[in-house]
Amino acid sequence: MPAPWPRPPSCLPAGRLDEPPEKALVAVAGLVIVRQRPGSARGVIFLTLEDETGIANIVVWKRVYETFRRQVIAGRLLRVTGRIQRDGQVVHVVAERIEDISHMLDDLARGQLTVPTPLSPADGVQATPRPMARHPRAQAGKLFPARTG
Repeated sequence: MPAPWPRPPSCLPAGRLDEPPEKALVAVAGLVIVRQRPGSARGVIFLTLEDETGIANIVVWKRVYETFRRQVIAGRLLRVTGRIQRDGQVVHVVAERIEDISHMLDDLARGQLTVPTPLSPADGVQATPRPMARHPRAQAGKLFPARTG
């Protein structure tokens, strides 16, 4: 019987990271909101990714960082494939592969996303669409729409 969570290459929303068991292979994607490299961590990098459902804590061991250095340093939007690790209520993804998918944000920013301006029934003038806000969370919501069901 297949697992109930999305398997790589499909991405698991951050809000569902509590579903897979320890050491399950998952892929997550999100905007990089924090990069940390504490001096006491012996070369380990900690990333925090955010999608429309929450945050994902990523652990990048030194050897993985050496392989995916450019992605870790320069990526604004990352897709990380790795294994689930639990420490009490805290869930981490221990990175095995890191992909920079920031180009998806650039493509979205070049588009003409519009929303209609609401009018009252008394207005006889057609509303002119106005550009949507380009906040990273709004962009992530367009890239990773929430699934229902």
